[in-house]
Amino acid sequence: MSALTIAGMDTVIVDLPLRRPHRFKSMTATHQSYLLVRVRTVDGIDGIGESVVPGGPWWGGESVETMRAVIDGYLAPELLGGDATRIELLTHRLDRVAAGNSFAKAAVEIALFDACGRALGVPVHRLLGGLYRESIPVTWALGAEDADIVIAEAEEKLEAGLHTSFKLKMGATDPRGDAARIVAVAKALADRASVRVDLNAAWDEPTSTRWLPRLEDAGVDLIEQPVPGWNIEAMRRIAARLTIPVMADESLASVHDALALCRAEAADIFSLKIHKLGGLAATRKAAAVAEAAGVPCHGGSSIESSVGTAAAAHAYGAIGNVTFGCELFGPSLLAADVVIDPVRYEHGELVVPDGPGLGVELDLDQVGRYARGGTGW
Repeated sequence: MSALTIAGMDTVIVDLPLRRPHRFKSMTATHQSYLLVRVRTVDGIDGIGESVVPGGPWWGGESVETMRAVIDGYLAPELLGGDATRIELLTHRLDRVAAGNSFAKAAVEIALFDACGRALGVPVHRLLGGLYRESIPVTWALGAEDADIVIAEAEEKLEAGLHTSFKLKMGATDPRGDAARIVAVAKALADRASVRVDLNAAWDEPTSTRWLPRLEDAGVDLIEQPVPGWNIEAMRRIAARLTIPVMADESLASVHDALALCRAEAADIFSLKIHKLGGLAATRKAAAVAEAAGVPCHGGSSIESSVGTAAAAHAYGAIGNVTFGCELFGPSLLAADVVIDPVRYEHGELVVPDGPGLGVELDLDQVGRYARGGTGW
């Protein structure tokens, strides 16, 4: 393959409405903001990337605004004139000009993979080793609303045959009431669906020790990140106390974190997220560390649009030990998307796109309609 010389890079922020409010521990989202990145090459083959943090910078530290500033001011100038096919080399160059900023770097790296796939006429998953699975089961996220609201939404999904696995957000209210809410949902859905909870690091170890066993007894199948990400010793002790799996999310922000978690035996499952980890290649590396330690993985989500969802699907579909499904429900939660044909779901599973590059095409009219400030590409 001949070189794809990078001629420039463009960014745009789009704000897309949600079909319903989505409540986290710290805020309630009615829309989701995205940073879209376009890598332009002198060869006339461009690539598209996306980055997103769920609900804003409260979760990962970065925001679409900071991502745009870092890319426009530091990452894009570093890559001008570079060969877009040398992705590993280029990402190492980005680490030299900006520490951290994994979400911004992931958007750029995804665009490079898209350009390479388009140049070769192959889907990105072919560049990642090929598909291990053609589709990925999707867990539907229910947010942190009252029990009757989430039960009704889960019942609707079950009756339609769309999903049989649900994850509820916790940590926004008093632990006693929060636990009672989850117990009510778990009992209502017993023997019909898998119920999982995500605390987004909201509790401390004593609170977790007191209330998580009650969730286990009620039939909850999985606990995600009950304590702050730095506290892997508490994660280890909590995982040892429970018979249901504990999944690491905020504790897993790098390949080095993956190694530390495995050494400490602090998580039964890893939640991979391509933006949190810094891109598709880094996600594969973190999954390889987990595989070496016998730890299965789950394909996490930051509520991506069809662009980011397609990128994540290529990665999760190509990684053998992503055996706990995924959470790539973002396009189903959006009231509007930025591609001509959104990613496809069948029988509760996300079908991995098979077109060149990411396998999705931007709808430039939609980008212009939802672009912040009213200007698209």
